[in-house]
Amino acid sequence: MNKKVLIIEDDAKIVNLLNQYLSGFGYKVIFSLEPLSGIEMVFADKPDLVILDIMLPNIDGFETCRRIRKKSRVPIIMLTARGDVNDRIVGLELGADDYLPKPFEPRELVARMETILRRVNEVDRTPVIKVGRLEIDTDRYTVFIEGEQVDLTTKEFELLVLFAKNKGRVLSRDQIMEGLSGMDWEAFDRSIDVSISRLRKKLKNADNSATYIKTVWGAGYKFTGNG
Repeated sequence: MNKKVLIIEDDAKIVNLLNQYLSGFGYKVIFSLEPLSGIEMVFADKPDLVILDIMLPNIDGFETCRRIRKKSRVPIIMLTARGDVNDRIVGLELGADDYLPKPFEPRELVARMETILRRVNEVDRTPVIKVGRLEIDTDRYTVFIEGEQVDLTTKEFELLVLFAKNKGRVLSRDQIMEGLSGMDWEAFDRSIDVSISRLRKKLKNADNSATYIKTVWGAGYKFTGNG
């Protein structure tokens, strides 16, 4: 079955270009030129991936991403003509999985899409990973702490799985980049720290008594799975 991709972009020329290009790679493309209807399509059409522009009418891509993330962990690649590092920080903090500045090569976009979708579909699965009160179901992409579900983005989920499989081991940034290869870590060094900070916050909100991920200064991060 062809993967379904939703494009939320107000530039019809870019939409037409991507529609033709992605269709040539076997993707089923749906699109919206307006963010509010695009958000509705995320929940109604259940795409496998969303390509989201930042500069949109009515509400921008950041707010669009925020609203999508309230109910969905669908992978999101954000597009923007702006190269401001702060834009990248905001996009990652809101839960975007990747970030591609305009102008871009369509083949690079496809490569990033394929990497993200491959990780989603080909997680090295031990169906359920249990670490203390934490339960990770790699088949269903769900995380629970003592029965309470923790809503994570695709990137956060895969980061947590990487940590859980390396419990007690200090992982450097290079090792994290290698373990989650294909993400645009090198293009934005702080993206690792931003993603780990978001993951920590969500785990802490669900289990305030435990510190799951500790910083080892000068070395990296260590997953303990307990206080």
